[in-house]
Order: sequence, then structure tokens, then C-alpha cells
Amino acid sequence: MERDAVVTAWRQVAACHAAACAALEHELGERHGLGVSDFEVLERLAESPERKARSQDLAEAVHLSQSALSRLVDRLARHGLVERCACDMDRRGVYVVLTEAGQHRHAEAVPTHREVLSRVLTPQVPGQVVAAAVSPIPSLLQVRGCAGMAHSLSLPAPVRES
Repeated sequence: MERDAVVTAWRQVAACHAAACAALEHELGERHGLGVSDFEVLERLAESPERKARSQDLAEAVHLSQSALSRLVDRLARHGLVERCACDMDRRGVYVVLTEAGQHRHAEAVPTHREVLSRVLTPQVPGQVVAAAVSPIPSLLQVRGCAGMAHSLSLPAPVRES
């Protein structure tokens, strides 16, 4: 019986995630020419010191493979939203840097992102339920050997022409 409860909870979390991602993909795409992963990369860069992050760290934070992140960064760079630069300390390392245009696009998209999350998640899942459901996840990931994911739980797609 306990396994059934776990499966039911998982399916509810997965359904909420899918609904949120679909709504975000639609609204961010229509209003700002961004996909969910595009926004997440811009968000992580906007939150980071000096508006930059090592490519490897960014891939882990947004739950993308290094090659998927590279393609995404290529698209964002073609639109002038990010730039790549070499790491001063380690020439093999590459930083992804948020440009002024990227900072502007991110700032314009933040209210849409927050509004969609509030609309999609709040009525179906009260805040206390979300907090109770996700609070044990980081420690479970640590125990299960997924420590890299524990610090970066997030909603993790393509830049559209705007």
C-alpha cells in the first residue's frame, strides 16, 4: 500500500511539472521568444555573481547534458543574449556570460515566469503541500548518489525569433 502512495505522489508531481512546463513554454515563447531552458539559463546567470557561470556548472544547474547546453548557449549567443569567454584560471574552462541584451530579456520575462507558476501551481497545489513534498528531495538525492542535483532543483528548451 505504501508503494501505491509513493507512485500516486510521483504521478501528481510529474503532472504538475508537465503542466507548469507546458504553460511556461507557451507563455515565455509567445511573449518573449524564450523556451523554459532558455529562461532557466538566463535566470541562473542573472542570479550569479558577475552574471556568469562556468559552462559545466550551468549544465548541471539546469539539468542539461554538456552538449545540450552547448547547443542552447549557441542559440542564445546568436541572439546576443549570452557570450562565451575563456576562464582566466583554467584555459580549458569556458564561462557563459549574460549580456546586457540578455539581462534585459530576462528582466522582461521574469514577471511572465512568476505569473505562470503562480497561476498553474497555486490553485492545484497549496504552498504547504509543495513545501512538504519537495523538502525531503535534496536529502534523498544526497542519499541516492545524486548529490549534484540536490542544489539545483529547477524546471528544466529553444529560443524563438522575437
